[in-house]
Amino acid sequence: MADPLAQLIQHLGKLPGIGERTATRLAFFILRGPTSYAHDLANALIEVKQRLRQCSQCCQLTEQDPCSICNDAKRDRKTILVVALPQDLLAIERTGGYRGTYHVLHGLLSPLDGIGPDELKIDALLARLKDDDAVKEIILATSPNVEGDATALYLSRLLKPLGYTVSRIASGVPIGGELEYADSVTLNRAIEGRHEV
Repeated sequence: MADPLAQLIQHLGKLPGIGERTATRLAFFILRGPTSYAHDLANALIEVKQRLRQCSQCCQLTEQDPCSICNDAKRDRKTILVVALPQDLLAIERTGGYRGTYHVLHGLLSPLDGIGPDELKIDALLARLKDDDAVKEIILATSPNVEGDATALYLSRLLKPLGYTVSRIASGVPIGGELEYADSVTLNRAIEGRHEV
């Protein structure tokens, strides 16, 4: 029978961004804490796997279907902001600045990793657009990296011929950042993404 502490460290170490030392620290934190914490953590993990599913409209993770955002009558139905992952949606929602609807792709195009259009929720987006004539603009909010750029380009070429305005969020120098420390790609994007003041 395997050592339970070693098993816990091994499982925690499989989490993204968690190395062996961090996994060991987390395991000992759980071990030192009250048994009720370990039970609560285990129950939370089981419940999130059992109760969450994808919204039938926007594909975000939700307990209710459609999700609270798709159900919100105060949302601007003319815009859909397309993100790669559910955590991207949460990050944008935390800002409180966007009041339209969303669509979650659940990944980005990455041919080297075997992720093509069929592995993403692109067909669900197209089906949604076919059934909703209120949508006028699709905002592509993918990360400014190779996969994000490729996905944005693919979606743009797919959606523009259908008559939608397709835009992409700006990228560039972050608030509080110093120009002298920014790399050339970031500076070029900041200049290209400029807007009138």
